[in-house]
Amino acid sequence: MTDSQFSSLPLSKSTLRNLKELGFSKMTPVQEESLPHILNNKDVIAQAKTGSGKTAAFGIGLLHKLNVKRFRVQSLILCPTRELADQVAKELRRLARATHNVKILTLCGGVAFGPQYGSLLHGAHIIVGTPGRVLQHLDKEYLSLKDLNTLVLDEADRMLDMGFIEQIDRIIAHAPQNRQTLLFSATYPKKIIALSADIQKDPLYIKTISGETANKITEYFYEVKNDDKRSLLIRTIAHHKPQNVLVFCNTKSEAQDVADHIYSAGIDALAIHGDLEQYERIDVLVQFANRSCSVLVATDVAARGIDIKELEMVINYDIPQDMETYTHRIGRTGRAGKEGLAATLFNKRFAERMIAYRNKTRRFDDINTLEEVDDFTLTPPNSTLVLEAGKKDKMRPGDILGALTGDAGIEGKYIGKIDIYDRQSYVAIEKGMIEKAYSYLKNGKIKGRTFPVWIFA
Repeated sequence: MTDSQFSSLPLSKSTLRNLKELGFSKMTPVQEESLPHILNNKDVIAQAKTGSGKTAAFGIGLLHKLNVKRFRVQSLILCPTRELADQVAKELRRLARATHNVKILTLCGGVAFGPQYGSLLHGAHIIVGTPGRVLQHLDKEYLSLKDLNTLVLDEADRMLDMGFIEQIDRIIAHAPQNRQTLLFSATYPKKIIALSADIQKDPLYIKTISGETANKITEYFYEVKNDDKRSLLIRTIAHHKPQNVLVFCNTKSEAQDVADHIYSAGIDALAIHGDLEQYERIDVLVQFANRSCSVLVATDVAARGIDIKELEMVINYDIPQDMETYTHRIGRTGRAGKEGLAATLFNKRFAERMIAYRNKTRRFDDINTLEEVDDFTLTPPNSTLVLEAGKKDKMRPGDILGALTGDAGIEGKYIGKIDIYDRQSYVAIEKGMIEKAYSYLKNGKIKGRTFPVWIFA
């Protein structure tokens, strides 16, 4: 296909208008290659990197054939992590603005089972979830897939790596054989080929990675001594002076220990890993995304679903398991035409392994060439207010923004990202204005009501 305009597709006028309002000027490579086939109800297996626009590719497709009047589950999107499921659901809701009364429900572990069951009783058109929790609802017969017409496996390679294959098989056993199956994967190992053969019918294979614009990333590699690794991590951050950093560790305990060490050194840092409760994970991700936290330390699994559009630096505190994992890690920086930084710390034991990483563009520098910065601190520009009101209270970003810029008298330039969840809302406020915003929200009213409010310490 040579026409990259959405108007070349058989989409409704309202959908095209919504895409334009959302800033979708033209199709990305994965959208251009896959959407005509998806809209033609073909099975597709697509290999595309993170940030390629794949969510919109399958989202536009499943919304196009959705029958809103038929209040049954018509589409199921399986994701490897809760964070990615939340991210996908948010994007689908944006894409669905052109279609009235579309109900999208997220089913993930780590949150109470009862409220999800209650939501299922009221029906849904689209389910986004993790395999374990979706299967629980199917086993209890709270969820039915008999009307399913589209099944999507997002980041299928990661789901297989995490051992979800048996659960995926059991879920598919509940779905009609006559369905469209879309499989998206950043990598294409043999096990993905085998999965596709089992669950898809004559799928079209689409690979757009080679045609996608490479992120502009300067890659550094520093050899360190084991006993000095944490201090040299801080020295690396101090030398490059990024505004925000994503640090990767290979284990949950290491991630937490590294975050605690960085924080004790005067740098705002948080960790995200599998031992955190769902509400804790949301708290961490929101603060990092809205610039209330400077450094996020994560494991590979927990980092799935993290989508920070302006991430300045990625640091591999631990060596990634393979080159593909390395590529996925550093691919979170240098997006949207921005220049990014990546640094990898390795000790002498891994020096031979680093031979595979050497090329003409990657810089292997002596760690001792990095300047030492005394009393280095990295303070984020914002703080986060938490309002104990959310979607269940019909709260909208405009309600909060209007209250702060209106009665509170705070200029809009001091107010950052506003995230609305079921029971809570998070508001990024420039640090110098945080007390003023807190004082108003504590005593003032939004939509005629006063809600509990607090500031993240």
